Amino acid sequence: RNGDGRAVLRSSVREFLCSEAMHYLGIPTSRAASLVVSDDDVWRDQFYNGNVKKERGAIVLRLAKSWFRIGSLEILAHSGELDLQRRLLDFIIQEHFPSIAMNDSNKYLEFFSTVLSETANLIALWMSVGFAHGVCNTDNFSLLSITIDYGPFGFMESYDPNFVPNTSDDERRYKIGNQANVGLFNLSKLLQALKPLLDPRQKQLASHILEGYGELYYSRFTELFKRKLGLLGENEDDNYLIALLLKVSLLC
Repeated sequence: RNGDGRAVLRSSVREFLCSEAMHYLGIPTSRAASLVVSDDDVWRDQFYNGNVKKERGAIVLRLAKSWFRIGSLEILAHSGELDLQRRLLDFIIQEHFPSIAMNDSNKYLEFFSTVLSETANLIALWMSVGFAHGVCNTDNFSLLSITIDYGPFGFMESYDPNFVPNTSDDERRYKIGNQANVGLFNLSKLLQALKPLLDPRQKQLASHILEGYGELYYSRFTELFKRKLGLLGENEDDNYLIALLLKVSLLC
């Protein structure tokens, strides 16, 4: 797409600060270890108004327990490299999912269920602080359900479900109000990648697990917003109150 793959200093500082802020907000994320300023000049149109200027380049060193993404399995399934996919998946489970027994015949099913649950939790956490991820594709969704990509991103100044932090997202595919749906789309792609490794019964169970994503996400979203409002216990009007306050925020 004619990009040079470089980052400028101002965006690198934002990335450094945001990942640390997310960490201290209690949201699973990669961490920024260092920021190195480059002597290379980078040409950027900062405000997308045709005024290209020379800027300082920079590199952010980010750390995470793992950089494996949904796309890591998707690309192997797409190319038919099932043996390699199975070996990679076993490695990921053994290294990062200690609750799943390697000798369990349903280990891939358990893996999918865990990733789905934690992904729903992560996106609910994003929404609870008004964080919008600018490129929610399968290559930017961690299998460990941590925030790993800080390319285009932003925090809403005021509630707006149509808020988009990515100026190149003309179709508003990744608007903040669509993040939960995009999460479901990505998880469906993960299931599609896993299906060659599942037997017919497991495929059926995995489809049922996928169908439960919406309920898991909504439950966690509600829990987080009730905590913000100081609502204790369970009341049938809680969800109505949350929806009403968000609607009022949109009108203000």
